[in-house]
Amino acid sequence: MQSRELARAIGAMGMELGPDTLARCRALFDAEQTALAQAVPVLARDLAYGPDARHRLDLYGTPDGAPKPVIVFVHGGGFVQGDKGGSGGDMHWANAAVGRMAAQRGWIGAVINYRLAPDHGWPAGSQDVAAAIAFLSDNVAQYDGDPAKIVVIGTSAGAVHIAGYLRLVPDHQRQVCGAVLLSGLYGYTPIDARDERYYGAAATYADKAPLEAVAGTALPLLVASAQYDPDRFQAEFIGLCNDRRARHGTMPRAVIMTGHNHYTMAMHLGTSDTRLADEIAAFIEDLT
Repeated sequence: MQSRELARAIGAMGMELGPDTLARCRALFDAEQTALAQAVPVLARDLAYGPDARHRLDLYGTPDGAPKPVIVFVHGGGFVQGDKGGSGGDMHWANAAVGRMAAQRGWIGAVINYRLAPDHGWPAGSQDVAAAIAFLSDNVAQYDGDPAKIVVIGTSAGAVHIAGYLRLVPDHQRQVCGAVLLSGLYGYTPIDARDERYYGAAATYADKAPLEAVAGTALPLLVASAQYDPDRFQAEFIGLCNDRRARHGTMPRAVIMTGHNHYTMAMHLGTSDTRLADEIAAFIEDLT
């Protein structure tokens, strides 16, 4: 469970985004995540899944001869920044913690990098998710990952790229068995200037947004928002939940993470606050 002190500290930050808030959030989890990094070493580092320098992924887990679900994590960063972490320095645990959380749970965790805007615009991020999944389908068995049990998890821009992958690859249900979308943007609200660095002109956004794919897919989804997500992200979460209810006849599998904000939604995975990790585990258990 999340401590009251941690919930108060996150709540005091409100819905603000920016480097100062990000640094304050990281400080809240640094001790626990540093300990996790020391306890769960990388299984394989910088595996190349494509030709670009950013086409790299790390694996976490403990091969023991039994095939395991594979959790593919796609980091956020506003389309223009972010890293899979795990290589020392200031980014030693950020994002890599999700792979280590997967290893803790007995799965194989894969944490990917992908090409960034503005040098690489739409649909580069979703193409890279597709390439990473294809690579893992062909290669993860040698690390005891089960290619028939791949689940993708993305936060913020990473969730957007996964939603775009659902659009880009119509037969995605043959490649992955589920997707977890944390605090993503799917096309229910207007584009803002920051997103134009990836999508281009706002006038073309409706033709590029992944709304139809993520709302209509039959792939099992778990969607989530944070209590202190900025308003646009909350509106996107509500829009997607309502759209899927209308299209599929039931509410989607969904969770609102109380006491968390946009950054801590994924950042806390692997810590003693296991509420979201437990939701993900239940989702994966039902799939596999």
